[in-house]
Amino acid sequence: YHPAPLSEKAPPATFVVEISALYKLPVNYSIASGDEKGYFIIHSSSGIIRTSKNLELEDFPVNFKVRATDSSDATIFNEVEVKVEVIDENDFPPVFPSSLLEERLAENSPAAQIVQLKAQDNDTGRNGFLTYGILNEPGLKFRINETTGILYSTAPFDYEEEPTEYQVVVYAEDDGISEKKRGYCTVVIKITD
Repeated sequence: YHPAPLSEKAPPATFVVEISALYKLPVNYSIASGDEKGYFIIHSSSGIIRTSKNLELEDFPVNFKVRATDSSDATIFNEVEVKVEVIDENDFPPVFPSSLLEERLAENSPAAQIVQLKAQDNDTGRNGFLTYGILNEPGLKFRINETTGILYSTAPFDYEEEPTEYQVVVYAEDDGISEKKRGYCTVVIKITD
């Protein structure tokens, strides 16, 4: 048996799977081995397995054996393996150390690296894997490396002919399972004469 993965937030008594033995007489179901931390309980006559307590992600997957025993003769039984996996929920959005940064860029600079942005995400695995992007693109003058978070200008600026300040809103997005979460940072770029 390999039931659908459970959420790490599944409350106690969450349905896991129903075990069914084909036998001409009634059987008693029990967990024979493998559930050392006691995460599961089985109803002895229905074979329905439920969680018995809150799940700790780091303990999974759990492989355990369920035994079906002849209700009148304990020497007649069979066992089956059950593998239960738990999904890490995307608990945290990415967070930048500061939501506002100010950078200076000299006019007439060729395309240049302005700043490297780095967000933190307290999730693990895919839920903590970040990519970067620009939410608003003022004048198509900036780009960001989606993996390193480095913000670049794409062309030189003219202090006399163009705006002397740009606000670039950068986001970090995780690769969350079920939903992706974002964090934001505004970078104010002042062009210097």
